[in-house]
Parts: sequence; C-alpha cells; structure tokens
Amino acid sequence: MLKEFRAFISRGNVLDLAVGVIIGSAFTAIVNSLVNDIINPIIGLIVGGRADFRNYFIPLAGQTATTLVEAQAAGPVLAYGSFLTAVINFLLVAFVIFLIVRTANRILAKPTAPTAPPEPTPSERLLAEIRDLLAKRS
Repeated sequence: MLKEFRAFISRGNVLDLAVGVIIGSAFTAIVNSLVNDIINPIIGLIVGGRADFRNYFIPLAGQTATTLVEAQAAGPVLAYGSFLTAVINFLLVAFVIFLIVRTANRILAKPTAPTAPPEPTPSERLLAEIRDLLAKRS
C-alpha cells in the first residue's frame, strides 16, 4: 500500500494538481480583494451609496437591524448581498480563466500551412513507371 501511495504521489498530474490548488487559493484572495475593495464600492456608489454588498439583506422574521450580523443574530435573513458578491467573484474568476485558456490555445495551437509533398527521387519515379507498365500488362 505504501508503494502504491508513493507511486500515486510521484505522478506528474498529482503534483500539477497540487500546484494548481495552491495558485488557485492565492488567486481567490486576489479576486476577493478586487471584488470587495474595488468593484463593489463602485457598483455600490452607482446603485445607492452603499459600498458593502454584504449588508444587503431582507429580514425574514421581521427584525430590524442595520448590519447583516445583527440581523442574523436576531433571526433568519435572506442575504442577497453576499450572494451577489459571490456571483461577481465567480464571473471574474471565470473570465480570467477564459482569457488564460484562450491565450494558451492561441499560443499552443498555431495552424501550420500544409507542406507540399517532396519530389519523388529518381528511383521512386522509375519504380512508378515499372508499376504502371505492369498494370497495363495485366
């Protein structure tokens, strides 16, 4: 079992996956900061002056609170601002991944012009003539 585990861990795709997860978690922190610190304040300014979408909620138990934390402590709430933030994060990550894959596809899959077949050598021409003469005899 130990040998199988060692073989599994030493495979290249497992190491690639580990690197991808680590980079993904670092990238998530960058996207969260971009959404929370740059995009949400701009959108909040446009739609009503509230820059923090996390405090957009609908109380379901009739409670009155000014922040999401206070409302959640008093009863159930529909926290649509947190959901909106998560959707913006997802769209940004998906767009960046799209750009990376698109660029990689353009770099890696360059269409090459079809090359003309090489001219036959004299011996190949002679063999072709012999083949044709034999075909005529049959």
